[in-house]
Amino acid sequence: MAWFKRQEKGIITPTEQKKETPDGLWYKCPECGTVTDTGEHRRLLYTCGKCNYHARIDSAEYFEILFDGNQFTELDANLTSGDPLHFVDTKAYPQRIASTQRQTGLRDAVRTAHGQLHGQELVVACMDFRFIGGSMGSVVGEKIARAIDYARQNRLPFLMISKSGGARMMEAGYSLMQMAKTSAKLALLAEAGLPYISMLTDPTTGGVTASYAMLGDFNISEPGALIGFAGPRVIKETIGKDLPKGFQSAEFVLEHGFLDFIVDRKQLKQQLADLLKMLKPAPVAADLPR
Repeated sequence: MAWFKRQEKGIITPTEQKKETPDGLWYKCPECGTVTDTGEHRRLLYTCGKCNYHARIDSAEYFEILFDGNQFTELDANLTSGDPLHFVDTKAYPQRIASTQRQTGLRDAVRTAHGQLHGQELVVACMDFRFIGGSMGSVVGEKIARAIDYARQNRLPFLMISKSGGARMMEAGYSLMQMAKTSAKLALLAEAGLPYISMLTDPTTGGVTASYAMLGDFNISEPGALIGFAGPRVIKETIGKDLPKGFQSAEFVLEHGFLDFIVDRKQLKQQLADLLKMLKPAPVAADLPR
C-alpha cells in the first residue's frame, strides 16, 4: 500500500505546479454552515438545501427567476444620478456614484423591465442592495415612477421588489420627495384598476418601507427577511428595552398583520402567476368587443 504513504521526505512541489481550487466553486450557508457547490446553490435559486436560508440576490437573478426564458425589455436603463447638493463625505458624491457603477456594473439602485411571467405580461422594478445599500435617490424614484406609468399606459400589473437601507443621505430632501412621488403614482395605478404586488426582501427598511413597499394590493415577502423602519439597534436604544425574539423578521411582521403571506423563492414564480390570474384587471371599454 505504498501509494498511500510518502516514501521520501523533503519532497517539494514547485509553485508553478501547485493546483489551486478556483474561487466561487463552493457556497457556505451563513445560517447553518452547510457547504454546497455553487451549481446546486443556483439550482435551488440561491437558498440553502438544509435550512432554506434565502441568500440576498440582485435584480439580474430575480429577472432570471421571474421572466420566461430570461427575456425582458429593460426600461430607462441609462438614467443616472446628478449631484444637486454638491455633497461630499469621504469622497464627492459623483465620484462615489462612478466608483459604484464600475464595481457593480449597475447604473443605480433599481432596474425596471417589462416581460412575461408564465405567459402573462408584467412590469417589474427590482432594487439592488449592492448599489449604495439599495438607497432611494432621485433616480430610483424616477425609474419606479416611469415603470408605473408604463404599466398604466399598457394596462399591465406592476411588481415591486424592494431591498433597501432607506433614503439616500447624499440627496437629502430630494430623496425623501421620492416617497410622495412614488406613492402618488401608485394611487393612479389603483385608480386605473391595475394590480400592484409589493415584495419585500432582505432588508427592506427606512423610507422605502414607509412608502411604496407597504402600499401593495398584496404585500409579500421571502422567509427571514428583515423588514422595518428604524433598525433594531436604534429602536432598542430609544425605548431602553429588549426587543421580542425575531423582531422585524418577515415572520414577525406577518404575525402582526403587515404582510399577506411569505413565499419561498422556489415557489415564487408559480405563486405570482396564480396571483396575477386572480387579479387580472377587467378590460376597459375601448377593449371590449363591439
